[in-house]
Amino acid sequence: MQKQLKIGVVCYPTFGGSGIVATELGKAFAERGHEVHFITYSKPVRMDMFTENMFYHKVSVSDYPLFEYAPYELLLSSKLVDVAISQKLDLLHVHYAIPHASAAYSAKQILKSRNIDLPFITTLHGTDITLLGKDKSYQPVIEFAINQSDIVTAVSQSLKDDTYSFFKIDKDIKVIPNFVDLSLYNNGVDGSLRANFASEDAFVITHVSNFRKLKRVGDVIRIFEGIQKEVNASLLMVGEGPELEGVKTLTRMLDLEDKIFFLGKSKRIEQITEISDLFLLPSETESFGLVALEAMASSVPVISSNVGGLPEVNIEGKTGYLREVGDVDSMIAASLSILSDKETLAKFKKNAFEHAKTFDLEKIVPLYEDLYRSLV
Repeated sequence: MQKQLKIGVVCYPTFGGSGIVATELGKAFAERGHEVHFITYSKPVRMDMFTENMFYHKVSVSDYPLFEYAPYELLLSSKLVDVAISQKLDLLHVHYAIPHASAAYSAKQILKSRNIDLPFITTLHGTDITLLGKDKSYQPVIEFAINQSDIVTAVSQSLKDDTYSFFKIDKDIKVIPNFVDLSLYNNGVDGSLRANFASEDAFVITHVSNFRKLKRVGDVIRIFEGIQKEVNASLLMVGEGPELEGVKTLTRMLDLEDKIFFLGKSKRIEQITEISDLFLLPSETESFGLVALEAMASSVPVISSNVGGLPEVNIEGKTGYLREVGDVDSMIAASLSILSDKETLAKFKKNAFEHAKTFDLEKIVPLYEDLYRSLV
């Protein structure tokens, strides 16, 4: 019987895709009997404290008179050393290059001075490469952290290509895509929930994001405006962020307040996607597009921009349509072509779910487990 592993996980504990993937991956390993220790500044939003074999270690961030900003990377490094020693960790899996990989490297060197070898895997998710990677002031640190990682993975081929393009990387980057737990999806439409937003003959269209400029949430409203002129529909806007008030203002300007619903953040995206007929994701950039995959796992076709890793998730003309960033008119036309009749919509829904199966958690977890065991 193979040894059960003790895994330290470092991630952002928020609603973002990287935090969700890190937490769900940790849960999957805990359910397989491994011991998983989350190390971050607050409890991950998807973490259930009552899951066996899963533990949370808080990185306390205090204000220091000497510093304008608390030195989180140093505090994280110290906490990693503490947890690695006290829990006898076998390895670390850090999500994002900075500050997590650089903190892991510092912790590894401290532990080495105490005759403890702690390997770490770095998973690249996107903005650490596509945004920070374009900022020359971060480049040396990101480059170093990636090259010092024992293993590096990226969530899409597009992100892998970008990493090699922006940095001088001498490590082999392995592509392991994001995933969904299909057991959570396609459990039937909650008719009473759907009735809160749309009549039986109306379509439900959904968008989920952190409402940053890159998500182009204004385009979502404009696309919906065009759709609802031709068909009876409602729009569910899920999430919060800096662009929220702006799109609420736009909604009022277009007199669509009775058709657009702002639902805030949600821990159970599948409950919303399962009452939906179409998903909109017109982002300026997406390294993978986890929310698109979550929609497809609920048998919901996707209209998205043709950027980053999205073409690896949303298959043109099969699971939905890909259009150029900002081409609102083309996205409206593509949406209406899917919603044109029941047979077409049913075909796209079926295709979306079938493609989502290739990203099932049960297929992805063994890929990471093989990597873990190769290090221990």
